[in-house]
Formats: sequence, structure tokens, C-alpha cells
Amino acid sequence: MAGKKLTCLNCAQLNRVPFDRLGDNPKCASCAAPLMPRKAIEITPAILAKAAANDDVPLVVDFWAPWCGPCKAMGPEFNKAASELSGKARLVKMNTQEHATISSKMNIKGIPTMVAWQNGRELKRKSGAMKMWQIVNWVPEG
Repeated sequence: MAGKKLTCLNCAQLNRVPFDRLGDNPKCASCAAPLMPRKAIEITPAILAKAAANDDVPLVVDFWAPWCGPCKAMGPEFNKAASELSGKARLVKMNTQEHATISSKMNIKGIPTMVAWQNGRELKRKSGAMKMWQIVNWVPEG
């Protein structure tokens, strides 16, 4: 079956979704979790590794920590952007305090930092808090 490859952000199952169905709230064939969530959700380093390597749709990760003021300010804006971009990109969050080794592994120098991946490669990254419209404009086209 042709379609866009998407890793389930809940169970890590690789799914294929027809391009014209990305905006129709597709669900994982294995666990029925939404594949294109309308809000940013927390993921694990293992799911990040699989999704970054396999997904055909842009995956944008907000690397953040609960003690970071700019991260807390950007959180609601990132969620609004996730809703705005649903069907075009997936926006997820990675807690760098909870997953302490991820910052060095991903070469994150400061937080918040957004990194976008698609088709197994990093497309771009940006550090610093942004408003919803800035995030939407920054995210690469899927």
C-alpha cells in the first residue's frame, strides 16, 4: 500500500497513511492512537529515534525542561502550532530533564530548541522561544 510512513508516537509501530488522509485524524493500526495528534505530546528517545529515521512527514521536536522559563512560555504556543499544522507536520516534546542524555546525543546546546526531521535526516534547528505563528512559519513543508 502506498502512502506516507508515520511512526506511532505511542507504541512505535510503523504505519502507512494515504497522503490525502493525513488530515482525517488517522489512527495507528496497532494501538489506535492518533498518528497526527492535534497537540504536542511527550515522546521517548526510542520513539524519537524511530520516527526521525522513518517518517515521511516532518517531525518537529521541542527539547525543553520544566525548570526553564522560556520553555514554559513557549509550551502553549507550541501546542497551538501543533493544532494549526495537524495533517502537515507532527510536533512533539522531549523533556531534557527526564531524558538527561538526550541533550548531548542530539547536540542540544540550549533550551528550548526545536529540531525538524523528515525522511531520516535533520532538516533544521532553532533555539529560543517562539510564538505560534513563528513556529508555523519555521516548520518545513511536508
